Amino acid sequence: MTGPVARDLAVAVMVSGEGTTLEAVTEALAREGVAARVVAVVSNRSNALAVARAMRLGLAVETFTTRGRDPGGWADDVTEYLRSKDVDVVVLAGFLAILPARFVREWRGRVINLHPSLLPLYGGKGMFGVHVLEAVLRDGARETGATVHLVTERVDGGPVLLQRRIPVEPGDTAASLRQRLRPVEVSVLVEVLGHFADRSWPLPYDPDRPGTGGSGY
Repeated sequence: MTGPVARDLAVAVMVSGEGTTLEAVTEALAREGVAARVVAVVSNRSNALAVARAMRLGLAVETFTTRGRDPGGWADDVTEYLRSKDVDVVVLAGFLAILPARFVREWRGRVINLHPSLLPLYGGKGMFGVHVLEAVLRDGARETGATVHLVTERVDGGPVLLQRRIPVEPGDTAASLRQRLRPVEVSVLVEVLGHFADRSWPLPYDPDRPGTGGSGY
């Protein structure tokens, strides 16, 4: 008699911008045979290009505007939507809003963020996208990279799960650095999702107790 067949890791992606990382990760998960799939996309901007991109990819997408909303109510609405999709883990990929504390508590150990630097360097409020890359170049840093970390109440301050480094080359601009960093971001995010998908990292994830607890999915 065989046991139950494990289902794929159900991933939700939160976006605010173009959705290029969303598309690249969706394609990479399928291409690399990772037992994970994007089942829901959440945007906080109805006019974000990511919304149209998600629809083109055939992904379920909903907009929950943060502007003018009670943070607690927003958190409850998004949680209800994610629960309806049986989401296991939430990925912030260019999501340009600070998550309400209620949402972080509800999804503790299940929300990860992709950040375009080697945290704790170049993190915190206002440090996102091109602002991070410009700061790296302004400081004359010799290397940078991508970080995936657990989301906590402190912006970009959660435990680091995985980092990957690249050199800053002479003559680099924010645009050229972004172009070289993009595939690195995708690969590090897919690797983290792979660890969750094959159950080598349990969910909810507790960095103080690696390998313990139920997977939750």
